[in-house]
Amino acid sequence: MTVLDDVREEARVDGDFGAWASPHLPLMGRVAARLAPGADRDDVVQEALSRAWRRRSTFDAGRGTPAASLAAIVAGEARRARGRTRPSLQLVDAPVEDSRRDIDLERAVARLPARQREAVDLHYFAGLTVVETALAMGCAEGTVKSTLSDARSRLRTLLGEDT
Repeated sequence: MTVLDDVREEARVDGDFGAWASPHLPLMGRVAARLAPGADRDDVVQEALSRAWRRRSTFDAGRGTPAASLAAIVAGEARRARGRTRPSLQLVDAPVEDSRRDIDLERAVARLPARQREAVDLHYFAGLTVVETALAMGCAEGTVKSTLSDARSRLRTLLGEDT
């Protein structure tokens, strides 16, 4: 990305926030659903959009993509929502094709330490790159790689696939 591209991106954030943010709404929804399962996903996304709007002048295209920036804001809002939300039982209609393995994987992911679970949710379930995951978690890329490696190892053990 060139300096001119950075300037154009920053102008787009200020000039048409909706057009800047809307392509990333599905990603924001996935991040919110994974990181704050007990909270209302739409509320978390709305709070994140509100925060992004208020801080739009601080967006720096040189530090990361709009997707990574918005995912980081959603991750922060999801952490706050988890702190406000009391655990509750959620009944959902599971598709018939869901396998026992998928259910076991969800349970195993839920048993990971919070930092590992967040990295797994952001990278594997929300589809962020390692760079974007690092920005969302507020850490270095190497830390994300190490955390994901530790999480995969722990998941193998939890799923009984230790080799």
